[in-house]
Amino acid sequence: MPLLPPSSDRRLPLLYAIILVDVIVGTAVGPVLPEFVRGLPRPQLWLSVGTGLFLGVQLFSAPLLGRLGDGYGRRPIFILSAVGTLLANALLLPVRTGLYFVNRVSDGLTNGMYATVRSAITDISPPERLFRNLGIEGAIISLGFVLGPMAAGIMLTVLHVPPAQQATYVVRLALALAALNVALSLWLPETHAGRGGVRGAELRAELAASLNPLTLWARLRAKDQQNPGIRRIVLTQVALTLSTGYYFYFVPFASLGPLHLDARQISYFFMYFGALSVGLNYAFYTFLADRLDQRRAIVWLAALGTPVLAGYGLMGTSKVALYALVTADCLTLSLIQGLLEGRLARRTTEDDRGEIFGLNQAFQSLASFGTALVFGGLSVLDLRLPWAWFALCLAAVAALAAWPEPAEGPGPETTPG
Repeated sequence: MPLLPPSSDRRLPLLYAIILVDVIVGTAVGPVLPEFVRGLPRPQLWLSVGTGLFLGVQLFSAPLLGRLGDGYGRRPIFILSAVGTLLANALLLPVRTGLYFVNRVSDGLTNGMYATVRSAITDISPPERLFRNLGIEGAIISLGFVLGPMAAGIMLTVLHVPPAQQATYVVRLALALAALNVALSLWLPETHAGRGGVRGAELRAELAASLNPLTLWARLRAKDQQNPGIRRIVLTQVALTLSTGYYFYFVPFASLGPLHLDARQISYFFMYFGALSVGLNYAFYTFLADRLDQRRAIVWLAALGTPVLAGYGLMGTSKVALYALVTADCLTLSLIQGLLEGRLARRTTEDDRGEIFGLNQAFQSLASFGTALVFGGLSVLDLRLPWAWFALCLAAVAALAAWPEPAEGPGPETTPG
């Protein structure tokens, strides 16, 4: 139940603002990250290692933050995450390789807040608006992919920043935005009414369980026995996460591969990618998502997106092909994430929402860590090979979603618009 009257409830807009600024911070520094490993042998491998560290630590931080959010509320988690992002980005001010790896670990520790984000949105969303609100979250993330590189690109262009100083300028911009997110998080009202605290023994048990994938699997299976279908959705999200590892691979591929894009060109690409994605996501989740059979939509979007991912590895030096493929990308696989999140959200309750979303993000972090290792190793052999891996994983999404599963408990598979 809302803690504030709907007319005065600022929580959803603030949640969207926090998500937007957080994504801008991460995507703004993306185009300059190659500078931190430029002098190392096989820099694409070291960028992949950094990505693996960033995502791997979320294996235990996401369930832990989700459990803390269930016990103490969502607001303290947002504040903790915002402060952690600010401190992590401060480590990047001296452009040093060692500090880049420290940043990846420290930033990953608090980036597990996205389980809390989805829990908070679900807390305050009536059932008939749940898909729309989670879909808008996906559109907001896409908008961040526009504004982050755009802000970095505009700053570098307008200020005529020489290449040797570009990383420092972009990190300073990210620090200013991270400080803004601390203020927004402090202003956010609580969304979770059923707070009962968490005992130290429970947290230690949560941490130990989070570090053991077998224990995570047992917990997921137990949740699936209580509400059949949860495990299938989580496994489908794992396969999707394996395929969307290309988001992290694209910068090293574009800068070090046949395209040889510089920081400005990468920024312009993500501006187009994000702008198109946010428009399509908003239209899809506002007008179509609730009118579709979501499971079948996932099957078709994944099947149509599979050759798109394979195509990235075959486009050579053609920028026309790059922009054609990313347009098809936005029309297919980029629409899947919100559908899966909405289907999972419908199977949660107020008591276990943070825990389930935390488990889900933990499995996604494990998948992200694994796919980073795979694409890092494949890129050493040939920079085009990881795209075959991403395409196979997306094909697995279609296969998993096509398999029939039990009907959802809290609501029907499709709802009238």
